[in-house]
Amino acid sequence: MRLADIIASAVGNAAELEFTAYDGSRAGDPGAPVRLDLRSPLALSYLASSPGELGLARAYVSGALDIIGDMHTALGAMAASNLEPIPPKVLAKMALQLGAARLWWPVGKPAVEARVRGRRHSKRRDQEAIAHHYDVSNRFYEWVLGPSMAYTCAVYPTAEATLEEAQWTKHDLVARKLGLREGMRLLDVGCGWGGMVMHAARHYGVRALGVTLSRKQAEWAQKTIAETGLSDLAEVRHLDYRDVAETGFDAVSSIGLTEHIGEAALPSYVRSLHDKLRPGGRLLNHCITRPDNLRPSRVKGFFNRYVFPDGELLGPGFILSAIHDNGFEVRHEENLREHYAKTLTAWCANLDAHWEEAVDEVGEERARVWRLYMAGSRLGFEVNNIQLHQVLAVKLDGTNSHMPLRPEW
Repeated sequence: MRLADIIASAVGNAAELEFTAYDGSRAGDPGAPVRLDLRSPLALSYLASSPGELGLARAYVSGALDIIGDMHTALGAMAASNLEPIPPKVLAKMALQLGAARLWWPVGKPAVEARVRGRRHSKRRDQEAIAHHYDVSNRFYEWVLGPSMAYTCAVYPTAEATLEEAQWTKHDLVARKLGLREGMRLLDVGCGWGGMVMHAARHYGVRALGVTLSRKQAEWAQKTIAETGLSDLAEVRHLDYRDVAETGFDAVSSIGLTEHIGEAALPSYVRSLHDKLRPGGRLLNHCITRPDNLRPSRVKGFFNRYVFPDGELLGPGFILSAIHDNGFEVRHEENLREHYAKTLTAWCANLDAHWEEAVDEVGEERARVWRLYMAGSRLGFEVNNIQLHQVLAVKLDGTNSHMPLRPEW
C-alpha cells in the first residue's frame, strides 16, 4: 500500500481531500480544495499510537503532516468522514513503514503539549493550566485578537460588523445587562487583558476591578489602563478569583472563566461570586457550553493536551441550575453560538494575515496549535457541537430583584 493510501485510510476515504506523501504517491480527490501532505514517517507513528483526532493533531503540530489550503474546509471534510478507527490491515502497513524507517511508537510528543501537575483544579494546577494557554506572548495575541484584545465571543450587531465593533458591542451588552451606572463597583473575574474593566470605567464611570491568573495579561492590562488615563477607576490584578478580599460589589461579570472551573467546583464558584455582591447586585456569566447535559464535561484529546488543560464544558441546564441553587435568581439567558463562529472566523483570518510573524514570535508548533484549534472551534459552533451562553442572575434583596419589568438591553 502506498503512503498516500495509508494516510487516506487513516483519515477516512469518505473525506473530500487529496492526499500526497513523501514517497511521491497520491490518493483521494485530485480536484479537492485541500490537500494533506505526509512529510515524514513520524506522522505515521503519531497516527498509529493515537488513532483519530489526537494522532492527527500531533502529526500536524509537529510538521510531519501538513494541511495545504483552508483549515476550516479540511476539518469539515474530516469531520464528515467521522475519523473512524484505523483498520487492522492499515495498521499493519503502517508498522512495516515505521519498521523500515526505524521509527516505532511510542514517540516523543510535540514540545508544546501541556504538562500540568498536582490535584485537578487546585490553585497551583489552575495557575499552570492558565499559563500554558495565556502566557504565550501578548504580541502574538495582539495579532490574533486585534486592538480590542478581547479573547471571548463577540456580539455582532449586524452580519457586516467588524470584529472591533462586535467586541465593543459584547462589552456594552454585558454592561447594560448588569445595569451599570456611574459610581457602581464591578468585579470582573477571569478578566483577560482587561477589556470589560476598561469599557465599564470609560463608558459608565464604574470603579472596576479585574482579576486574572495570567501574569502577562495583568501586566498588559495595567500598562494600558495607565496609558489611557483610567487608573482612578480601573485596576487589573494577577490574582485567583478565590482570593479577592473585597465584597459589596454592585455587579460581577465572568466572561470566559467558567470553562476553567470544572463541574465539581461550579457550586462553590457560584457561591463565591454571590458572596462578593451586595443584595440586588447582578451576575453575568458568559461561557462556552456543551449543547446539552448528556455529554461528559471534561475536554479530552487535542484540546486538553494542547489548548485548555483541565478545561470542562458543562451543559447550559447544569449551569442554570447551579446558579439558581446557590443563591441567585436567573433572570435572562441567551445562546450566542453563531456569534462565536463569526468571531473565530475573524481570529483565524488575523492569524493567517500575520502567520510568518506569529511563527517567529511563538514558534511554528504553537502557531500550528492555534490555527488548528481556532478553525476546529469555529466548526464546532457552526455544527452545534458547542454553544456560548450568557446567563444573567441577581442576588435578591429579600424578595426584591430590582430588575426592570422588561429587559432594557
